[in-house]
Formats: sequence, C-alpha cells, structure tokens
Amino acid sequence: MSELAYERRVPRRVTGLGAGDLWLLFVANIAVIGGLWFRGGALNGVADPGTALISAGRLTGLVGTYLALVQILLVARLPWLERLAGFDTLTLWHRRNGKLCLSLLLAHTVLITAGYTLSGRTSLLHEISKLLTSYDDMITATIGMALLIVVVATSVVVVRRRLPYEAWHAVHLTTYAAMALAFAHQLSNGTEFSADPLAKNYWRVLYLVTLGAIVAFRLLVPLGRTLWHGMRVEAVVPEGLGVVSLHISGRRLDRLGARSGQFFLWRFLTSDGWWQSHPFSLSAPPTADRLRVTVKNLGDFSARAALLRPGTRVIAEGPFGTLTEAVRTRRRVLLVAGGVGITPLRALFEDLPAGPGDLTLIYRAVDAPDVVFRGELDALAARRDAAVHYVLGDHRDPHNRGLLGPTHLRGLVPDVRARDVYVCGPPAMTAVTGDTLRELRVPRRHIHVERFAW
Repeated sequence: MSELAYERRVPRRVTGLGAGDLWLLFVANIAVIGGLWFRGGALNGVADPGTALISAGRLTGLVGTYLALVQILLVARLPWLERLAGFDTLTLWHRRNGKLCLSLLLAHTVLITAGYTLSGRTSLLHEISKLLTSYDDMITATIGMALLIVVVATSVVVVRRRLPYEAWHAVHLTTYAAMALAFAHQLSNGTEFSADPLAKNYWRVLYLVTLGAIVAFRLLVPLGRTLWHGMRVEAVVPEGLGVVSLHISGRRLDRLGARSGQFFLWRFLTSDGWWQSHPFSLSAPPTADRLRVTVKNLGDFSARAALLRPGTRVIAEGPFGTLTEAVRTRRRVLLVAGGVGITPLRALFEDLPAGPGDLTLIYRAVDAPDVVFRGELDALAARRDAAVHYVLGDHRDPHNRGLLGPTHLRGLVPDVRARDVYVCGPPAMTAVTGDTLRELRVPRRHIHVERFAW
C-alpha cells in the first residue's frame, strides 16, 4: 500500500463532531441543573452572608453529584464512548473529573455548614452536631463522602503505585455505595426537590440512566458473552521468569470484534477471584476460537495466574483500546515496547500489513531474562523481513541514560520521522520515549501511545 493511501486514512480524533456532541450534552446538563437550582428559589432567600453560603453550597452539591454520575459513566464500558475517546483519554477525563467532583462536594459540605453556622449564630461544633442528628440521611451522606475521599486518595499516582491492583479495585467498587447514599440524602434534604417534581424526576432519570448503563455494560453484556462464547482457560504456558501466557478458547470469538493491540478486562471464575477484573492485552492476533493474553507477576492475581486450571470459565469485557492498525497513517511503522508492554505490540508485530523493511520493533528491558517472546519475535522478524532491536540496561545506571534518547533512537531507526510510532510500556518509559520523539520532530498525529499501567 502506498504512503499516499495511508495518509488518506487519518482516523477521526476525539476533537471531531462526536466529541463536540458529547461536550454539548455534558454542558447542557450542567445548565439544566443550574436552571432547576434557580427555579427552586435559590436566590430568593439570600439576605445575608449565611444564606448566600447556603445557596452556593446547594449549587456546588448539585453539580458535584452530577460529576459523580459522569465519573461512573466514564468507566461503564460504553462501547461508543471508548471508540470515540480511547482508553488513555477516558482515563485522563476520569482522573480530572474525579478531582473536580470531590472538590465541589467538599465545597458543598463546607459552604452549607458555614452558612447554617452564620445564619443560626451558633458555634461550628454545635451546627455540625445539629446537621448530623436533625436531618434525615446526613450520617449516611457523611459515610458516602468519606468513601469518595478514599477513592480519590487511592487514585493519586504516588498512592496508586504502592497498592496492589486488587486492593485498588475493591476500594473503587465503593463508589457505587457512595452514590446510593448521596441519592438518599439528596432527595430527603434537597430544598430543590421537596417542592419541585420536575427537579426530582430529572435527577431520578439521571440516576436511572447511570444505573442502566452499569447494569447493561458491566453485568448483562459480559454475562451474555460468557454464555454465548463459552470462554475457558485452555492452557497456561510459561514464557519467562514470572511471566505466563493464558490461552483462552471459545466459540465464535471473531464476533467480539477484537483487534491486535487491544485489551479486555478479564474475570476468571475461581472461588477466590471471581469478583475481580484484570486488564490484560492480547499478545497474539485473535482468531475465531482462540485468544491469548500474557501476564507478568506484578500483583496478587498475576502471581496466581500460573496456578489457573485449564477449564476455568472466563468473563471478558471489551475489547478496549485504540492502539490498533486503524490509527495507522503511514506505510512504515516503528513499534516501541517497554517491559510487559510488549504484549499488544507483539500482536501488532505479527498482524500489521507491511512490506519488506517497513516494520521495526524496539523492545526495552532491564536485562536479557526480562525479554519475553524472544523466539517468537525473532521468527516473525525473519519471516516478515522486519527488524527487531533489544535495548537492554538498567536506566538507573549512568551509562544507560542515553538509551532511547534522540541520538540512540535515530541510530536504530534513521527514518523515524517518516514512520508511524506505536509506544506501549510503563509510564516512565513512555514519557521518555515521547520526549525523544518530540525532540526528533516526529509529528504528534503519527505517535500512538498506550501506558501499560492500571
């Protein structure tokens, strides 16, 4: 295929019409919420600083609750949303929205408490005690707020990297409980709802839509696929030190629409792990009856993956991810993998259409034993007339500081500026590679990145 043909296939990005409609819907709901707040007489009773704080507190509470519902929808596995934005973009939105949501809900708490304290001319401690004991569902709302604080706190990068994935996942499941507690508080204490059926029904619709999305795409669709495709662990194959490949068999797996470079959220139905889902990329091109994922020992489940028994039933949510052939815009391609980030790029290395010399893979690892699929990669490189470079060395060693730097990368791939570049690996590695590519003036539209981290 010619270079011109690929240049015409530039995919629609998240800045296109679909994203514009999405943002319009997001802002329109905020406008409606503000209108209902105003319609409920939010400004009519403002007569002093205390009542002004109370009114502002109600507005921040309403918008914060709306953002909490948006937060849930961002991880509801909506297929059209994932296709529109991609996993990395949704993760960024989720992180930013979560911080703004918590800030508004904390502002709601502070403003309401301060407003009632000023208006009642009482002490702060007396007003806090009164709010907790005299208003329905205030204690449950406080528990919900505490849960949200814990969820956001465990999402901070420094904290998150120290937590096992299983612990982080369990904490985030409490978001649903927090929202249920907030809804009860909202209906029982919200001035905007007690006398306004329109506002009450509007919020009921928002909650029902969110609940419906969760039930449909987090529960019914995965369960339906399990029954339809009958996925099971067929074999567990060691690939290296602490690394195993799970071969998944099933019926009509091509109907899943998976592509090389994508990942699923996998749930293995064992007695001690059925409730956990784990994001693992396909490490080989998918077929009609086989899928393969490769797992490195990085957490509680991945340490037990080697012990999975053949025949174990599997639930898979997905596929997710945009690191596929669909985003390719140029004939020549460079794949840059770091650590276990090799898994989606190994599938692409086999599957991407390419002529002789068009395809190059760079595999970054600390040491030779950390290299996975070396035999497969070498065989694929020979069969496809492609190039593979193994870049080894601990980055903490001063002698290795230049690895994947501009001079090193240009030496390995002199025509890097003329290629599409796919990058997948740990956050630090992808950041360094991104800096290098920008310094080498590779156009941003030709760089496709997925950070291999939960």
